[in-house]
Amino acid sequence: MKKNITVSYDEEKLSALKVYLEQKGQTVEGEVEKALESLYTKTVPAGVREYLSLRAGNGGKNTVKKGVISSAIAAGADEEVTDGK
Repeated sequence: MKKNITVSYDEEKLSALKVYLEQKGQTVEGEVEKALESLYTKTVPAGVREYLSLRAGNGGKNTVKKGVISSAIAAGADEEVTDGK
């Protein structure tokens, strides 16, 4: 689920930013979304991101497999996992 946020910014700067982004075929909204995604990736621990991705139904088989293998290794079953038993 997406949530809208509101940010206050200088009107003249925003206007100039829109002009130059449009020349590149980009939008302020798109660039802010990229910046937020980068901030999220940098700030939120990988395990939490992985959990949220699985919960949202965006996790692939590789994500689940990593978690299963990591759990098995943490439990001391690394030989079984690497031997494929």
